[in-house]
Amino acid sequence: MAELNADDLDKVSKDVPIFIVNQSGHIGYVNHKALELAGVTDQTPNPAGGGIFVKDAKGKLTGKLVEPPSYLPFMAKMPAPTESQLIGAIQGTLKKMASTGVTTASEMSVGGNFGVDKEVAIYKSIFAKNASPIRVRGYLFSESMPTGKTSIKPNEGDDQLRFIGIKYISDGSTQGLTAALNAPYNYPKDSKWSGALNFKDAEIYASMKSFFDQGWQLSTHANGDKAIDQTLSSYSKLLAGNPNPQDRRLRMEHFTVNNEAQVKQAAKLGVVPSFTIGHVDYWGAAFNNHIIGADRAKRIDPAGDFKRAGGKFTLHSDTPVSNVGPLNYVSEEVTRLWQLPPQKVLGPDQAVTVDDAIRAITIDAAYQLFADNIVGSLEVGKQADLVILAKNPRTTSPAEIRNIKVIGTYVDGKPIVLK
Repeated sequence: MAELNADDLDKVSKDVPIFIVNQSGHIGYVNHKALELAGVTDQTPNPAGGGIFVKDAKGKLTGKLVEPPSYLPFMAKMPAPTESQLIGAIQGTLKKMASTGVTTASEMSVGGNFGVDKEVAIYKSIFAKNASPIRVRGYLFSESMPTGKTSIKPNEGDDQLRFIGIKYISDGSTQGLTAALNAPYNYPKDSKWSGALNFKDAEIYASMKSFFDQGWQLSTHANGDKAIDQTLSSYSKLLAGNPNPQDRRLRMEHFTVNNEAQVKQAAKLGVVPSFTIGHVDYWGAAFNNHIIGADRAKRIDPAGDFKRAGGKFTLHSDTPVSNVGPLNYVSEEVTRLWQLPPQKVLGPDQAVTVDDAIRAITIDAAYQLFADNIVGSLEVGKQADLVILAKNPRTTSPAEIRNIKVIGTYVDGKPIVLK
């Protein structure tokens, strides 16, 4: 099936501007009216940060947009939501997370939509009114700030709301064919395309160093093995000479297409990756049969290799890419079954035990967020964040763990009222 383009969307309306974002978040589509209102023409240069206004062989805009920087001219023309609407949307999302058993959430792109100062202020307002059911750890979106410049300090906040890191997006989406790979995609057949990095090596390293030296934790979205190479290179330079590199707990989001050497290097550096384990469930068949082929697909989300290398890892949904649900993640990681019939196990060597998967969503997730001193396990002196389940996941068939009902979610020992 062909991708959407401006001509397709013109069939819906030539008078109303249309802007659609692919579920990956890395690709957008607009009609000609939207291009006109945004002032984007065939001569408009691509924006910094990996954004692309896609053109055809004749140099004409197709209406396809790649990477969020290319969305900005269109977002600038959209009616901005009110602060009360934003607060309501955030609270609704946090309540939904709590209903699945989440007690602490990561906001990985603070400032990505409305600027760092505005979004930080909104979160502070919510927590000042005790209006969040769960804890939040925030990461400031790197492209929303001048290099090295922030309006807040590393670790500003408290046990409920704390801003701890800077987030980079080094490449795109694997299923969207925009992640940066070292070898071409398998789709379409005989493709020469291998995606692209969003930053030059020197550019992203310089930016990272400016924040790393201030004491910020770093988190880098890296789906493709080329992006993983770039990230590990930058992290290696930043950690050079540090006798305890694990103290910085540098993160890498997704770590999708990878090789064993990258896993070993990451574990040695103390890098803690977070795997979008829904890649296996939702897109495993597509990765295996079409997008990257069986050899590369079997290694996506390499939890097994990280465990063998002595490293820590966590699991996440990358919502809205896949649904939030810690019990989903456990089922997906332990079984590694793709959902498209006939179901198959994708990379059995990368599966881990139920206990390993539970650890990835509890104490190791807390470690990744510098919160393992207060949450992540039930111990004397820690805050009583816990979830009551209808069944014991350790005695439930791994494929059925995702269907266990969450009876109650508690933060600081107090039940969360979700109505």
